[in-house]
Amino acid sequence: MISRRALLLGGLGGLGAFAAAGGTGYALVERDVLPGRVRLDKALGRCGDVPAPPAASTTVQRLTWHSAHRRTDVTATVVLPAANRSPRGLPVAVALHGSGGDGASAVRSLALDHYLPDAVARGGVPPFLIAAVDGGPDTYWHARADGDDPIGMIVDELLPRLRRQGARTDRVGAIGWSMGGYGALVLARRLGARRTAAVVASSPALFGSYADARRTNARSFDDAADFARNDVFSDLDALKGVPIRVDCGTSDPFAPMARRLRGRIHPEGSMGGGCHDGGFWRPRLPAQLAFLGHRLAGR
Repeated sequence: MISRRALLLGGLGGLGAFAAAGGTGYALVERDVLPGRVRLDKALGRCGDVPAPPAASTTVQRLTWHSAHRRTDVTATVVLPAANRSPRGLPVAVALHGSGGDGASAVRSLALDHYLPDAVARGGVPPFLIAAVDGGPDTYWHARADGDDPIGMIVDELLPRLRRQGARTDRVGAIGWSMGGYGALVLARRLGARRTAAVVASSPALFGSYADARRTNARSFDDAADFARNDVFSDLDALKGVPIRVDCGTSDPFAPMARRLRGRIHPEGSMGGGCHDGGFWRPRLPAQLAFLGHRLAGR
C-alpha cells in the first residue's frame, strides 16, 4: 500500500521517486539538502491559513500626486491608528509592498487598517501612522536605469507631504513584505541610522547573486552592476545602529537568504513555520507593529 507521504510526494514532480527509495529523499528534502521543500510543505498543509483580521478598523486616507521621481501618478494609502484621528503629531512608518502590488493592495491584503488600531487600542502600542505607497510592480525599491526612483519618491515627496499634514518625519520606521522587505532595508540604508527608527523586513526578497535574482524575476535589477550597487549584503555596515526585525517562514523560498541575513546582523524576529503568504505574514503583524511603535516612540 502506498502511504499518504508517498502519495503526496508522488504529486510533487520528481519527488515521488524519493518516496520509493525508503523515505531517504523525503528526509533530504526536509533538511533542504534537495530542492522541493516549499512544494512539500504546501502539500502537507504546513503553510497555514490566512487568519481573519481583528474586528477593529480605522480611517484610511489617500494622497495622490504626480511623482517626479517615479514619472507617474502615485498614491499613498495612509492608515491612521484610530477612527477620525488626524496625522498631526504622529510618527510615520512607511509600508513597502511586494512584487506586483501597490500601496492599496498591501493595506487590503494584510488588513493593516484592522491590525494597527487593534495594536494601539488593545496591545498598548504607542500610536503611529502607516503610509503604504506605490513603488511600482517590479522596481525592487531602488533607482532604475529608466529613471524610476521609488526610494527617492519616498524621501523627497511622500515624507514632506506627510510632514505638511503635521506628521513627525524626523525619524521614520519601515515595514515591507517580500520585495518590500528588501525595500525596507534599502530605505534604511538611504536614510541612515539617524533617521531610521526601526525596520521590519518580512520574508525579504534577497538574492545570493544577480543570476538568482534574474531566475526569480527578470525585472528585479537592470544588470549585474545594478545588483551589486543595491546588494544589501555588500554594505551591512550601513545598517549599523538601526533596530531591525526579520521574520521568514521556513517553507519560504527566501528562507536560506533570510537565515544568512539573520546570521550576519542578528536582528529581532525569527524563522518560523510558514510560507511566503498572508498565512505567515498576518499572525506576525501584532509583534511587528509593536516593534515599530515602541521604537518610533523612542522606547
